[in-house]
Amino acid sequence: MEKIKIRGLAHISSWILGSWGGLVAAKALYDLFGGEPEANLYAPVKWAFVTQEQWLRYAGFELAYGVALLGLAWALRRYARFLPETISRPRREPEFQLFD
Repeated sequence: MEKIKIRGLAHISSWILGSWGGLVAAKALYDLFGGEPEANLYAPVKWAFVTQEQWLRYAGFELAYGVALLGLAWALRRYARFLPETISRPRREPEFQLFD
């Protein structure tokens, strides 16, 4: 018999999604309120290559993406409460053997 941790898989997935969503949302907030594109450093005039409207649209998309990931992590964490901690099943022999 082999034991498989089911709830742990859901917790790991929610942790990965939540941490990535937090990073993306934090960067989006920085871009919305204080950041500017790197093109502004090399342009003769600020906002010549990328307009502020385009930059804010990009930062808004980034924020929506980050919040969606955080929401997915939260939903996965809540769903994990309904999963069993572990399951046991008979160990299966591999169908493919490398050295026969």
